[in-house]
Amino acid sequence: HVQLVESGGGLVQTGDSLRLSCAASGRTFSRHALRWFRPAPGMEREFVAATSCSSRNTYYADSVKGRFTISRDNAKNTAYLQMNNLQPGDTAVYYCAAREGTSSEDVGRYNSWGQGTQVTVSS
Repeated sequence: HVQLVESGGGLVQTGDSLRLSCAASGRTFSRHALRWFRPAPGMEREFVAATSCSSRNTYYADSVKGRFTISRDNAKNTAYLQMNNLQPGDTAVYYCAAREGTSSEDVGRYNSWGQGTQVTVSS
């Protein structure tokens, strides 16, 4: 496993941008697929964005496509979520999660989670 710590959240206005970071401990970060999640009505964890180990493949929820960009720097053991044109509906605690190997749509397969970082978007 890797241990994850998110940062970068805050209070912003509609249309503003934020960049979240997910810093990982350990020497196996580059072998872990990563995802960002947030709670949503009726869902404990709503998928936001994902990246493969090499960042060759990225995936986004329809609600954030074109506004959010996921990236990673394996040399720095850090993943990022660049969030542009933020909307009040993006208000949530954002969690990063990791699993060794390939990306999976099964939330239960992610065994490393951060503590979350709060993003609040005011209208």
